[in-house]
Amino acid sequence: MLTLHPQCFSSDCPSRALFDQIADKWSMMVLAVLDEEPQRFNAIKRRLEGVTQKALTQCLRRLERNGLVSRQILSFSPVAVQYEITPLGRTLQQPFRELHQWTLNKLPEVEAARRQFDQAAEVK
Repeated sequence: MLTLHPQCFSSDCPSRALFDQIADKWSMMVLAVLDEEPQRFNAIKRRLEGVTQKALTQCLRRLERNGLVSRQILSFSPVAVQYEITPLGRTLQQPFRELHQWTLNKLPEVEAARRQFDQAAEVK
């Protein structure tokens, strides 16, 4: 069983802020996209349907600040930026793969629970 220290639930706990940043849906998806190879900003944006430019920019900055992604300026005309997952970022790949597999395996159960919840809510 996972043992958590009480301070982990404090709003001041640094692990809470880091967890919030790496467990964000866009962060997880960006790291999945970058797992294949380094990508330019627009290539990442095209892969992540529905992400706005602002949300992707903020996500990449958070990931870079946390040492999970590196940013390289390419000297093309016009100047381009390429992002690459770092060795630290790669350490998240296995847990993310396991979470993704859990999602696929348990989706039917979750959908059944949602239907049951929604039906019960309709009765009230």
